[in-house]
Amino acid sequence: MSNASREEELAALLRAALGGDEPSYRRFLVVVTPHLRAMAARRCAHYGVPAAETEDVLQEVLIAIHLKRGTWDAERPIGPWLSIILRNKLIDILRRRGRRVEVPVADVLETLAAEPEPSGLDAMDTERLIARLRPPQDDIVRSISVNGASIRDTAARLKMTEVAVRVALHRALKTLASLYRSET
Repeated sequence: MSNASREEELAALLRAALGGDEPSYRRFLVVVTPHLRAMAARRCAHYGVPAAETEDVLQEVLIAIHLKRGTWDAERPIGPWLSIILRNKLIDILRRRGRRVEVPVADVLETLAAEPEPSGLDAMDTERLIARLRPPQDDIVRSISVNGASIRDTAARLKMTEVAVRVALHRALKTLASLYRSET
C-alpha cells in the first residue's frame, strides 16, 4: 500500500470513527499501529532510545491518539498529525530518561586505559604564557584552568560576578591560544 493510499484510508477511517462508527475506529487502530510502530522504531534508533522502549513509545502514542482524536482537523492530512503526536511522545520519553547514554564498559575499556598524550606544553611553558596575561585574567586562568576551582568560587574570591569571570576566562583563553600559536 502506498503512503498516499494508506493516508487516505486512515483519514477515511478516522473521519467515520469521529462520526460514531466504532468498527471504523477499531479498523483505524489495526491499520495505523504497524505504521506507527515502524516510525517509532526508526525515531527511537535515531535518538538512541533502546529498541526495547519502542513498544512503550507506541503505547503512549496510541493513548494520545485516542485521547486527542477529536483535535484532528478532518480537512487536513492525517500523516503530519500522527507524526507530531509521535514526536511529542518521544520527546516526553527522552525527557523522562534524561540525557543518559548507556555504553557498555567493554566498548570503552581500551580508551580508559590509554596513556595521556603529551600536550607539547610543560608546566614552565604554561606558567610563562599565563604570566603574559593581565590581571585579573592571569589569576582567573590559574584558579579555574590550572587549580580546578569553580567559577563561583573564583568569582567570590575575586569579588566579581560569575558572568564577569566567565567573560574574562574566555578572553584569557583566547589570548593564550593566540600567544601559543605565535610561539609555535
